[in-house]
Amino acid sequence: MYSAYKGVAHPWLCDVMGHMTTRHYVAMFDDASYHFLNEVFGWMPGASDGPGWVDVKHTITYEDEVAAGDLLEVRAALAKIGGKSITVIYEMHNLTKGGIAANLESVSVYFDLTDRKAITIPDALRASAQSFLQPGDTG
Repeated sequence: MYSAYKGVAHPWLCDVMGHMTTRHYVAMFDDASYHFLNEVFGWMPGASDGPGWVDVKHTITYEDEVAAGDLLEVRAALAKIGGKSITVIYEMHNLTKGGIAANLESVSVYFDLTDRKAITIPDALRASAQSFLQPGDTG
């Protein structure tokens, strides 16, 4: 898996029960996705007139609590390349405690930011992404 993000569960990211709140798990996974899309496809965020990526489905499983001060790393792997979409598996590792804090399965669609619709992933991008597919997957 590709190391896509490293961060800290600061006290202000925690809720009234003392653990990192859901909104900040999502933010860390989202930040990791930008790094992963850049690594896999060379995509750079911020270009509003070209193609981009739109998340259409998230499935999160929380495995263990994250407390203030925990060091976190999000790792990512490409699970599937479809005609217009990709599926990426993210794992949030708690480096302080050891083990996985949460998993995210994310489906994202390649998106024309001008016409506001899904578009086919070009063959060149598909080819560059092949080396990131998890072993045993063919897309």
